[in-house]
Amino acid sequence: MLSDAPGAAAPQRPAGGRAVVIHAPKDLRVEERAPAEPGPGQVRIRIRAGGICGSDLHYYQHGGFGAVRLREPMVLGHEVAGTVEALGEGVSGLALGVGVAVNPSLPCGACRFCLAGQPNHCLDMRFYGSAMRLPHVQGGFSETLVCEAARAVPLPEGMDTTLAAFAEPLSVCLHAARQAGPLMGARVLVTGAGPIGTLAVAVTRHAGAREIVVTDLLSTPLLTARRMGADRTVAVAEDPDALRGYALDKGHFDVVFEASGSAAALKTAIEVARPGATIVQLGLGGDVSLPLSALVAKEIALRGTFRFQEEFTLAVELLARGAIDPMPLLTARLPLEEAVAAFELAGDRGKAMKVQLAF
Repeated sequence: MLSDAPGAAAPQRPAGGRAVVIHAPKDLRVEERAPAEPGPGQVRIRIRAGGICGSDLHYYQHGGFGAVRLREPMVLGHEVAGTVEALGEGVSGLALGVGVAVNPSLPCGACRFCLAGQPNHCLDMRFYGSAMRLPHVQGGFSETLVCEAARAVPLPEGMDTTLAAFAEPLSVCLHAARQAGPLMGARVLVTGAGPIGTLAVAVTRHAGAREIVVTDLLSTPLLTARRMGADRTVAVAEDPDALRGYALDKGHFDVVFEASGSAAALKTAIEVARPGATIVQLGLGGDVSLPLSALVAKEIALRGTFRFQEEFTLAVELLARGAIDPMPLLTARLPLEEAVAAFELAGDRGKAMKVQLAF
């Protein structure tokens, strides 16, 4: 194998060239989109690499997730990188041919959360490839993309766009680590060894954790977790009692990153976390019941984590200097023409970790 639109100040512009468009569950098409010229303060980017995320898979497999449902055709994708192809009026700091990673978030900058320094909770957020609003915000799986220049983070000369396309999921994990607090010397459990859970392992190791244990139902993704810095891995479907020893004497772990969205995993996290520990909920799932007595008696802090903002630039810097290497996660790169095959592969956890489209 090979190997959001603009904000309220400017109307959304269509992607140009061929694009990966979802029409309904399992109805994914490669279509031509009208080309667009960058307006003032915008750039046009020739997309080179795009990673398939779990939310992309939800649209492909189920037509959405939770209350978010597909209501019109939508270009998928928000983990994208490419090169600058055209500059709009007034753009500075970027040049033609420069590699960029594209930040998929566009907060409004004016609502109470943006003004309070919480732009990831923006009341008018436009996030690439999202059906949360209507019209939907078209995504980045397109041969060309017009966006605000501020969303295009320049790459150091020679940095591969395949690597840069990991900036978005890495940003999610950097924000989660911020929610967890200091990790230097911490004993950490990560439940769920998908791409986000495994990148959380790398972030935790980079932050100085003394011990990292990773669990998953399957043994295959745990091999990658080992390569990313895990000290011990446990396939709980094969050994359901493997974590029981960590629950002795009121628990063992200082921090838990729950990346599976599983009620059973969260219950286990509370059992094995020590008093005063922090559990960061990364995985999304349905409503779950909690052992509240244990949560209260052990004074555990249960924290959510949602997207990112300033962490995106940090993610690019860490990738550029090799502080975090996500490449062990990359299972395959398939050409744009094979988008359906790429999505089918990405949805098979027994075979794939991260699949990218090559434009």
